This record gives sequence, C-alpha cells and structure tokens, in this order.
Amino acid sequence: MSVIGEVALSALFEALFDRLASSDLLKIFQQEQVHADLNNWKKLLMKIRAVLEDAEEKRETNSLVKIWLEELEDLAYDADDILDEFATEVLRRELNPEPHKSKVRKIFDDWVGSNQSFARLMQSKIAEIDSRLQRIVTEENDLNLRGSTGERIGTERSRVPTTSLVNEDHTYGRDEDKKTIIKLLMSSEFSDAKLSVIPLVGMGGLGKTTLAQLVYNDDDVNGYFDWKSWVCVSEDFDIVRVTKAILESITDENCNINDLDKIQVKLKEKLYGKKFLVILDDVWNKDYDDWTKLRCPFEFGAPGSTIIVTTRDHAVSTIMGTTPPHQLKELSNDACWSLFIQHARGSTDSIAYPEFEEIGSEILDKCKGSPLAAKVLGGALRTKRNPNELKNVLNSKIWEKNGIIPVLELSYQYLPSHLKRCFAYCSLFPKDYEFEENELVLLWMAEGLVQETESNKSMEDLGVECFHDLLMRSFFQQSSNNGSLFVMHDLINDLARWAASGLFYRMEDALGSNKQSEISTKVRHFSYIRHYLDGIKKFENFPKNMHFRTFLPVTIKPSGYLGNYLGNYLTNYVPNCLLPRLRCLRVLSLCEYDIFELPSSIGGLKHLRYLNLSNTSIRSLPESTSSLYNLQTLMLKGCHKLTKLPEKIRDLVNLRYLDIRNANLIREMPVGIEKLKNIHTLSNFVVGKDNGSKIGDLMNLEFLRGRLCISSLENVLDVEDVRRANLNGKKNLDALEIKWGTPSDLQDASIAKDVLDMLRPWTTVKELSIDGYIGVQFPTWLGDHSFSQIEDLKIVGCKQCISLPAIGHLSSLKFLVIESMPMVQTIGPEFYGEGWLKPFQLLEKLHFEDMQEWQDWIPCGVEYGEFPCLRELFISQCPKLQGELPRHLPSLEKFSISNCEQLVVSIPSLPMLCELQIVGCKEVVSKNIEELCLLESITFSIPGLKSLSKEFMEGLAKVKDLKIYNCNELTSMWQDSLISLVRLGIRSCPSLINISLTSTLKTLNIYGCGALKSLPMSNCTCLEYATIEECSSLMFISKRQLPLTLKSLEINDCENLQFLIDEGEASSLLLKEESINSNASLLEHLVIRDCPSLKCVLLRGDLFVKLKVLKIWKCSELTSLSSSNQLPIALKKLEVEDCPKLESLADNLHNDASLESLGISGCEEIKFLPEGLHKLCHLNDIRIEDCCSLVSFPDGGFLPTHLTNLSICGCEKLEALPRMHMVTTLYIYKCPSIVSLPEEGLPTNLKELWLGGMTNCKQVFEWGLHRLSSLTRLTICGDEFEDWQSFPEEEDGKMMLLLPTSLTYLSIHEFPDIVSLSSKVFQNLSSLEVLWIWGCPKLASLPENGLPPSLLELQIRFCPVLKQHCKKGKGQEWLKNIINVPCVQIDLMSIYKLQEEEQQ
Repeated sequence: MSVIGEVALSALFEALFDRLASSDLLKIFQQEQVHADLNNWKKLLMKIRAVLEDAEEKRETNSLVKIWLEELEDLAYDADDILDEFATEVLRRELNPEPHKSKVRKIFDDWVGSNQSFARLMQSKIAEIDSRLQRIVTEENDLNLRGSTGERIGTERSRVPTTSLVNEDHTYGRDEDKKTIIKLLMSSEFSDAKLSVIPLVGMGGLGKTTLAQLVYNDDDVNGYFDWKSWVCVSEDFDIVRVTKAILESITDENCNINDLDKIQVKLKEKLYGKKFLVILDDVWNKDYDDWTKLRCPFEFGAPGSTIIVTTRDHAVSTIMGTTPPHQLKELSNDACWSLFIQHARGSTDSIAYPEFEEIGSEILDKCKGSPLAAKVLGGALRTKRNPNELKNVLNSKIWEKNGIIPVLELSYQYLPSHLKRCFAYCSLFPKDYEFEENELVLLWMAEGLVQETESNKSMEDLGVECFHDLLMRSFFQQSSNNGSLFVMHDLINDLARWAASGLFYRMEDALGSNKQSEISTKVRHFSYIRHYLDGIKKFENFPKNMHFRTFLPVTIKPSGYLGNYLGNYLTNYVPNCLLPRLRCLRVLSLCEYDIFELPSSIGGLKHLRYLNLSNTSIRSLPESTSSLYNLQTLMLKGCHKLTKLPEKIRDLVNLRYLDIRNANLIREMPVGIEKLKNIHTLSNFVVGKDNGSKIGDLMNLEFLRGRLCISSLENVLDVEDVRRANLNGKKNLDALEIKWGTPSDLQDASIAKDVLDMLRPWTTVKELSIDGYIGVQFPTWLGDHSFSQIEDLKIVGCKQCISLPAIGHLSSLKFLVIESMPMVQTIGPEFYGEGWLKPFQLLEKLHFEDMQEWQDWIPCGVEYGEFPCLRELFISQCPKLQGELPRHLPSLEKFSISNCEQLVVSIPSLPMLCELQIVGCKEVVSKNIEELCLLESITFSIPGLKSLSKEFMEGLAKVKDLKIYNCNELTSMWQDSLISLVRLGIRSCPSLINISLTSTLKTLNIYGCGALKSLPMSNCTCLEYATIEECSSLMFISKRQLPLTLKSLEINDCENLQFLIDEGEASSLLLKEESINSNASLLEHLVIRDCPSLKCVLLRGDLFVKLKVLKIWKCSELTSLSSSNQLPIALKKLEVEDCPKLESLADNLHNDASLESLGISGCEEIKFLPEGLHKLCHLNDIRIEDCCSLVSFPDGGFLPTHLTNLSICGCEKLEALPRMHMVTTLYIYKCPSIVSLPEEGLPTNLKELWLGGMTNCKQVFEWGLHRLSSLTRLTICGDEFEDWQSFPEEEDGKMMLLLPTSLTYLSIHEFPDIVSLSSKVFQNLSSLEVLWIWGCPKLASLPENGLPPSLLELQIRFCPVLKQHCKKGKGQEWLKNIINVPCVQIDLMSIYKLQEEEQQ
C-alpha cells in the first residue's frame, strides 16, 4: 500500500467551503435571505467530501460511480458560479453604493433583499442546486460509498519490479549517456569522494532504468567496484525493505531479520572498506529524513563508492544527489526507429519491411523520442501487415490500451489535488505548443486553481511554485527552440487529456479551420488552434446552455517564427453573438486577431478574470469593460492603435496584471489608476499632462513587481509628485525603465535631474534603463555601491549629459549599453569611478553607439585592471573617436568597430578573440598577431585599405570566415596564409584585380568587383558553393574545368561573361567543349541571371552528370544551352526566362531523364518543345509563358502520364491544348488560337483551374465545369463575356455556367458589365471559403440570398460601385452578406480601416 496524492475534486470542494465561510458573502447571504439554503449546501457537501476518496478509487471499475462523480463535478462548478455571482454583487454594491434611503425603505430592503431581480434570480438558481444536491446525496447512499479515514491510501499497484538484466543488442541511442555516466563514475573527483550519488532524471518511459542497466552491466564497471547491488524502490520507500534487499544482493543469502538496526549493522560490516555501486531504481521519496536513515550504512564504504538513483522528480535528485542530475533527452529519430523496428519485426533492417515506409514519419511523430512509446507501438504493430491495419492502430487510442498512460499515470497520482487540477488545465494546449511560465500562471489564477492562503505569499508566487513543481516532476520541459519557453512531451500531453476527462475540450487542428465536432454541455474549458481565418461554421453550432469558463485560441508557431505580419481574422459572430452567451467565462483571449472593436456586451461577462487582446487592432475598450470587477489580468501588448484605457479603470479593483507594452498611442494613464491597489505587474506607466494622471499615482501601487516602464516624464512639473510615487519603496521591482519623450519647454534640466534623483529604485533592481534624460548630470545614486545587483544597464539618448556616470564598481554588472550621447567627448576616470582600481569586474558585453563627439577613451590607469570578463565589445557610429582602446582584454571573444572614421584600430592583446569586425574605420594594425590564435571570423570594410600585409595574414591561420566589404582601393589579397579558410565573402571592392583562393575554401561569395578578370577556382579542391555578382570584367568563371567538388554556382549580372569554362586558345565553342577535362563535376545547382554576353552554357552531359537545377534568366544573346543540344540526364528542374534568341532547349529528351519541372518564359524564338517529352515519367510540372512562336506540343500532343501541373499563358500561336489525363492544376490564359477542347474534354480530376483569354471559354462552360467534382480552386477571366450582366448569365431560364459544389476558392476577374452575382449558383457552393472579385466596375450587389456561411475571406478590387455598398454598418451588403465573414478587404484594405480613413 502506498500514500498517493489527494483527489483532484477535493481542491474544488475546498474552494467552495472557503467561499461559503467568507464574511463578505455571509453578509449578502443574509441580506438576500439565502443563508439557510447555503448552510444546507455546506452540510451536504461536507458529507459528500467524506466519500470522495472511496468514489475516486471505484471510478474506473464502477460505471455508476463514474457517472455520479461527473454529475457531482458538474454541480460543484455550477455552485461555484452562483457563489461567484454573490461575490461579484458584493463588489458592485461597494463600488456603486445606492443613494441614501429612508428608514422605512432600508427596513424593507433588509427584509426582502436590496436588489429584487438579483434576489429572484439567485433564489431560482439555488433551488435548482438544492434539488440536484439532494439527488446526488441519495445516489451516494445507493452506491454504498464509504467515508474517509483521514489519510489517502492508494490501492496496491501490481507493478512488476525492474531488474538489472538488459540485452544491450536491443538498446539504442544511449551510448553517449552511458559513456558520460561511466566517465563520471571513474573520474578522480569521484574516486576521492567518500560517497557519491548520481541522479538520472527524466519523465516516465524515457529510458532511465535502461541507462542504469547498461552502466551496471558494463565490463569496466564490473572490474572497478568490489560490490554491486540493484534495488527497485518504486513508490513504497520502505527503509527496512530496501536495506534488506541490498544486503541480500551482496551476500546472496536471504535475510529474515526485520529489525532495521540489525540489518544496517550487517550491511555496514559488508560494505566497510569496499568500493561499491548501488542502483536505486524508480525512487519517489522526497522525505530527507528517510533518505538520511537509508544512506547511513553506505557512508562506511571505500572512497569512490557510488549510488545511482533513477527518478522522474528533480526534487528527489535535489534531496539525494551529490552531483548535478543527468537529464535524459528523447532518443534521436534513428535510434527511435531502430527500437521500433526491433519490437515490430524482431530486426533492425527497416528496408526489409517496406510496409512501414509510407507511415514512417507518422510513427516517429507518434513516439517523439520516447523508448517506451517505440516499444509499445512496435509491439502493437507486430502482427499487422496490411497498410490499413497499420494506420488504424496509429490512429487509435493506443497509449491508453497498451500501458503507456498507466505508466505515466503514477506521476499524476502522486500530485496533490491542486496540482492535479493545474496539470489537467494544460490539456487545453495542443501538442508542441510552447508556453511561458507567466502565461500559464496567469491562466491558473484566473481559473481559481491558485488561491491566496493565509501565508504572505501572493497568488503569483504560489502559481510560480506550482509551475516549478510540475517542471521538477518532469511534466514540463524546456523548449529546445527558446530557453524561456516550455513544452509538454506528446505523451505527457496525452496524460493531461486523460486527466482532464470531460471538463476540457480542445478543438483539434485536424478538423480544419471551418469545422467543428459536437461539444458536451458539461465542458467548462474550451481551446482551439487559431487559424489565419476562423469563420462562423466553427462556432455556430455550440449548444445553447454552455458554461464555458475558458475561451482560449492558441497558435502553434513553426520553428523560426518571427510573428504573423498578415494577422489572423475572426468572424464577428464570436464577439457579437457567441461571447454574450458565455456568461460564466473566466478566461477570454482574442489575441492576435485583426479585430478593431469589442461590443459593449463584454461588460456582461461578470466572472471574467483574464482578458487578452494583445496584438489586435482595437482603438479603444468599451467603457463597459470597467464593470468587470473580477478582472485580474488585462493584456493589451502590441495594440498599436489603442489610444486610451477605460476612463473608469479605477473600478477594476481586482486587477493584478496590466500589460500595455508597445501600445504606443496611449498618451496617459486614466485618472483613478491609483485605486488599483492590487496591481502587481504594470508594464508601463505613462505620465499625463495637465489634469491627466500624475506620477504620484504610483504611490498606492505598493505591490508592483517585475518590470516597470515610466514614460513621458517630460510631463512632470512637480518634483514633490515624484517623491510621492515612492519608487524606492517598491522592493519587488526587478527591472526599471525610465523614459523621457519629446522635450518639453516646461521642464528644464534642473527639474529633470531632480526627477531622476527621486526615481531612485530599491537596491535589488537587476535591470535599469534611462532613455531620453534631459539633465546635464546624472544623480549620484546611479553609481552607488548599494546597487550591487544591477546586471543590465542601458543609458540611451541622454543628449545634454557631458559625462557618463561612475558605474565601474557596480559589482554585478554584466551588460552595458551607452547610446546617443552627443555631448560626451571623453570617457575616463569618471566612468570607472574615482579611485576604483579594478572596475567592471564582471562586465561581459559593452556597447557604445552613436556617440558623435566622443574623442578619447582613457584607460583606468591600472594595468590589467579593467574588463577582465568582457566577452563582447561593440563600438559604432563614433566618427571622432581616436587614440587607443583598452589594451588588455583577456576574455574578449567578439570585437566589432564600425563607422568610426578617424579611428586607427590597433588590435590589442586578445588571446580569446574568435570574431573580429572592422567596418568604416581609418586603418587597422596589429602588433600582437601571434595572440590572435583563436580568431575564426573577420569582417573588414575600410575604404582606404589598399592591401592586407603578409605579416598580418600569417597570424590568421585559424580564420575560417573572412568578409571584406567596401574596400575601394584594395587591389590584391595575400591569402596563402589562411590555411583554415572555409568561407570567403568579398563585396564592393571595385579596384580588386586578382585574388588567390585557398584549397580549403568551401563557400565563395563575390559581389561588385568590377575590375576582377579571373578566378583561380581550379585550386579550390573543397569548394562547394559559389556566388558571383556584378563582376563586369569576368569573361569566364574558371579555366579548363570547374572544381570537381562544386555543388552550387550562381552568376548574376556579369555583363561580359561569355562562357563558364575557358580553354585558352581554342578557336571554337565546339573545340572548347571537346577539349575540356572530362572529369565529371558534382555541380547540382546552376543559376545564371542577367549575363547579356553569354551565348552558350556548354552543358555537356558527361561533364555535368550531377546537375539537378538549371535556371537561366535574362541572357539576351543566349542561343543554346549546349552545342550538342542535349540536357544533362540528372536534371530535375529547368527554368529559362527572357532569353529572346534561344531557339531550342534540346533536340530530344532521354527516356530515362530525371526532369521533374520545366519552365519557359519570354523565349520568343522557341517554336517547338523537345521530342520525347511525353516519355518523361518524373515530369509533373510544365509552365510555358509568353512564347509567342510556340505552335504545338510534340509527340502528337501527348503529355507525361504523371504530369499534374500545366500552365500555358501568352502563347498566341498555340493551336491546341495537349492531352492531359492526370493534370490536377491547369492554367490557361491569353492563348487566342486555341479554338477547341481536347476530344475527352478537361481532366475530371482537376483541383485547380484558371481560364481566360481564350475563344473557346464558352465551349468549356457548355462542356460543364460542374463535372469537375474534385475542383477546389477556380479563377475565371471575363474578357470574352462582355455581354454578361450577371455572373453567371442566365439564358431562357438556364444558367450558362454551373459551378462544382466542391469549390473552396473562386476568383472572378474582369467582367466589365456584370451588375449582380447569381444566388442560384452561390447557394450551392457550401464549401466556398475564399471569394475574389476583381475588375468588375459595374457590379453593384452580392448574391441576393447571401453568401455561403462557409465563406472566410472576401476580396474586392477595382469594383467602385460594390465598394460603396459594402461599407461597414452602412452599405446594403453589410448585414446581409459581410458582417460574419472574418476577412473582408476592399482594394487591399480592411473594411474597418476603410471606415476609419473615411471618418478621418
């Protein structure tokens, strides 16, 4: 038997009991005559709570108990909502007191209740809860549930104990982990230690036990230790049992003693003086006292003795470990695949099992590096051979059926009840969602999952503790993409969904952005993946009696995501119709949607605690927002059009978090901000003018913490008001930003100095930024020794200051930025601190930028005293700087100086320098070149530089990356000394005549070297990538042959380039080609652009056998690709554009050619395509544009059988369409000579079609586009239909064009005379999502019966009449057709922005 965590539901019960006992609520209960009912609730709920543990034990085995618990949970939430309504009413009455009443009225109100409608509503709701509660109590009796004995005792878990045995041939991907642990075991550090404990930590199923087994059975380990013992500890940390097991393992004898003292004495005797290894597998105990009792006998072993502990919980490793824990990571894809194949087929040869090839990526995605998942999935598929069977297993709830959830469930069961609820809440996050700690804590707070207790800890601190507890227990892990973000492993995410039961609903991405599945009325928390377009179909069928507490759209951001600059669009149905029905909401997020306004009905969401409107386009919040008395979090970050906060913001008395970062149009805080006494986080305080908010309003905000920016300080005129702000008393601020805006005539430098002096923060601040300060001197506190915790300091735009503050003795300072201080001429002793011998002892990064008058940097005067830890030094835009820089920077790794025109850069002693950048300086010298032994990257841009000396270059033996830019006088380069050079970039060096290229070079980029006549590439035996641009003197790229290793070559704008390879004196192109060295090149990618002298590319097949991509653009003299008129057989992609003299690509094509994509554009002389085109089995894409001489397709008009994309545009003489059986994308435009369709018509499997500029469009319509049942995208150009007045036109009651119902995208172009769109056609387009209407000047209306409700995007361009009819709120089409379409743009401008411009 083992003690397990509490029932999750008990935390909700505790919250209910706290509310029922609240003094504020007891008062209103009595006022509204409901105290007797609620006392009855308390009694019945206490009775129910007594049997909760028994009910939870029976949940999985008794379906009636499971239903009873679900009904109870539903009732508990409803009861909590009612109590919250009472609490909200209390707040409302406090903030909006009733006017003075007569005595008679007061007696009457005390008797019948002060708010009649509220009282009646509450009594009705209470009566409903009463009856449900009575029914639940009756059912409890029928179910024979037993009361609790006071301690939560779990059922016995029949887990098979682990053993030390392992088959090393069947383990994969842990070799490096094993080496690391063994190396640690045998290190001198361990061999001298009396007893070492190594924790192996990771989530369940990650392979901790396997790693311990591999170490335990290693031959070197066996020889190193005298004794070894393996014990599976598991949940039951029984000291007697564990000690006895170790003793029995060492002695190979049964031990029948149960007295701990005697067992430990015997174990001590056996271990005395012996070097031993003990594995304690699967440890859960976090009781330090128990651990100290267990380890006592181990302390008598020989030095080097070690215990290895495996655990899921970092807290266990903290208690037991003597070394940092070894954190196991997920397996690599290769290792995971090998393990899967081993268990699926008993072999690691995946090639022998092709049935897995198609679903391989799905299998790896399902396992996500978990060995347990790979093993379980492999076992489940071991008997499956049919592809459909394999997919069925993959798509099933395999983890619940095959033991993974039960393995992970133990971690969940060990959680206390409040953490169980916090963890279950994370089921709202989709897989791979990366979240911030603060983001989740604020959500937990809003949902009541984190409650302030009688201790002095704030909700925020308690939430952080919960987060770190789950992190320590391996429920969360740090994101590999961003160290400040966290993620759940897919299996942990599945566990969260299992734990969440029916209370949480996550709308899956697989359903698509315009669909939904049925949602239970019991769901309380709802999330979905935000799409670019979220339409009404996603939300319109929600049940009417919903009790959502959470409405949370989330975004899955791809790797490298920098933000969606296009915005996301949400149907108006959500804010206008859906949200007013969700009256129980605690959490509402509409962030990252391109919404411009909120309805005033938002004020009706009385329970709301969390409102996130970040990165939206709202201009202002409705004033009704001020009635959200329970609101804790208001996020308005990045609302770049928001101009003000609600005037009555003072009523938001529970607000704790207000984020207005990057909402830069807010000019002042609203009056009354000082009433928000509970606020903990305020991102920005904008000081107002005249009668606006004063900086003294900060006085009452005593709980401020984290980061605070105080801006618009130019508006401060009363220094005493700054004193009242009491910034020095706000001891929980970690970061402070102090900003002046546009200088004010009313505030002079002396006032500014006093303001800054009064803004002295508490000494524990870690980050400080001063921006735009208009004083002449800095206050003395800025360099005070007491600010010993400042790590990051920025001083920016202080344009009147003539010297820097004395900050050299800020003992923790690591990052320092000095920027835009034009009055500073000298930096010297005043900067270091007078008399301070060793300044900046911990400084790691130092930036100086835009210091226009800075001339001298005077050293501190003590040799080797300054900047001992400096790793990065950046100096930029200091045009008058001269003299010497600090001489001794022993830790400097990056050194960058740019745009310091007077500076002669003397490179000092920099033994650790790896990266050097010198741009726009006068000169560079180095006297200690031998000390640059670690330098790997150099950038030079020095206009007067004529050459790089041999002496200088000889010291750069380790340099791998060299960039030389804008060296106008540089004529030659001495590079033979760069024996490690891998990357070379030369840009805008117009005088450079010759260079030597080293054999080690792999990447070469040369741009704007107009005098360069040759490139000695033949020496480059390692060159792989080369780009040559704007080298007008080059006539060829290389002599005799290209480097054999070259994979990619791009040549742009080389106006005299005639050929790639030069053979010297050969007299003809043919001779040149035949005499070139026949060694085959590895070149795969060749691009040539804007080379007007190029006549032939010399694509000899036996030379370019690896060439896969060839792109040639704007080569006006090019007549052929190869004199042999053959293409390389390996070529996969060929693009030729704007080569007007090119007559032929090739005579014919090999049957086994690899060509996949062919694009020809602007080649006016090409009349025919190569023969054999139809035999190319890999060709799937053909694009032919503006080839005005092309008459027909070869091979009788037949195309390759695998061709899927065909685009033909501007081919005026083309007489017939080819035969295209398998084409799925067809683009035909401006081909007037095509008069008929192929005999078989259009391919019936077409998915995308563009039609226009053909004389046979009507024939296509008569053939019937509606027959294309797979068509999803259709564009029709109407230049052949000038007589149409409606789209489509109707003739004798018959539509001239029927569209397939499968369409999701429809674009109507340039129908000059249509005035309306037909309802008959559009009402059948039930899947239509995007509609473009372009160039229809007379179109006045959209379909009379409305657009399909599936529509997500409407784009209207160059339709002036329709534009007037679609105006927001006014046009006749607004309510009928547009209001619920998420994205409506007219002439590429949002309909909301259009309205705004017209109003302005």
